[in-house]
Amino acid sequence: MPTAKPTDDAPIDLKDSATPARRTRGGPKGLRITDVAAQAGVSPITVSRVFNSPASVAPETLERVRQVVQKLGYVPNRLAGGLSSARSRLIAAIVPTIAHSLFSETIQVFSETMSRAGYEVLLALSGYSDSNEENLLDTVLSRRPEGVLLTGVAHTDSLRERLRNVGIPVVETWDMTQTPIDMLVGFSHEQIGAAVAERFLARGAKRPALISASDVRALARRAGFRERLAKAGMRDVAEVIVAPPSSLATGKAALPRLLDSAPEVDAVFCGSDLLAIGALGAARRMGIDVPARLAICGFGDLDFATETTPQLTTVRVDGTRIGVSAARALLDRLNGIHERAFVDVGFSVVGRESA
Repeated sequence: MPTAKPTDDAPIDLKDSATPARRTRGGPKGLRITDVAAQAGVSPITVSRVFNSPASVAPETLERVRQVVQKLGYVPNRLAGGLSSARSRLIAAIVPTIAHSLFSETIQVFSETMSRAGYEVLLALSGYSDSNEENLLDTVLSRRPEGVLLTGVAHTDSLRERLRNVGIPVVETWDMTQTPIDMLVGFSHEQIGAAVAERFLARGAKRPALISASDVRALARRAGFRERLAKAGMRDVAEVIVAPPSSLATGKAALPRLLDSAPEVDAVFCGSDLLAIGALGAARRMGIDVPARLAICGFGDLDFATETTPQLTTVRVDGTRIGVSAARALLDRLNGIHERAFVDVGFSVVGRESA
């Protein structure tokens, strides 16, 4: 009696599956995609799609193949597939830090969106260093990524030139410029600084000041803040500049330094929510009433910005939209749509009790 040919929708019993190939260091010896296909009752091309384009596979089939993959311990040879097809299915993402949710929100949704389309994201942390970013780029390019996500638009000339020469899609995020390397999804830090200055002026601040990190994007917010105050005749702006990354401890230490040098300061724009919450703690210990005596505004609208006392006024940027828009821009390009994405996601000043 002839044996029935397996179909992609046929159920399987993993308990009765054939014994997997003998394991050696590094994985099962000789295990191939055809072995997975046979035990899952699907075609080899379906197994390939599970790894490379899971969204194109029926959910029941996807789950069944993944169960077999897990049981057998099968690991696809990405390098061999990349060499034969010139496709690595790899996207490189370089960000300054994931120590707090400011960038991690964007990276999380970006990775999820790319994964659903069958791509893997290789994450690298530059630590706010141009030289680190360039060294990391050299490393990730050796893995032959099909696209690159960068944080910010301030890069070395050699990095910009190298990416243009490589010829793969690049999307810059979390900033705005008229001369992107390729595609751009971000917002204007200068406009954020100006908007916070405008809010302080509207509430009658006479001596606004600044606590800021020294990274490029924070300094752009500082520039916008100072420029708007200068237009209002306030050119002598007290400030404390700190090294990135920002922290609560840095904010706590910065506020006393600021007020020692300029006791009349009545409003402070902090370059991040972490600095602002640290400043709130310092103000409380110093017996300073916020906001009656001193208004404080942060940047980022972190999850705990509403848990402070008083609740923190801050600037909100839609990190989820940045991540999704960046992923879609790359996917469009990878799918043959050659429009150059240029997306300004904007921002909003979230007024709460501290200002």
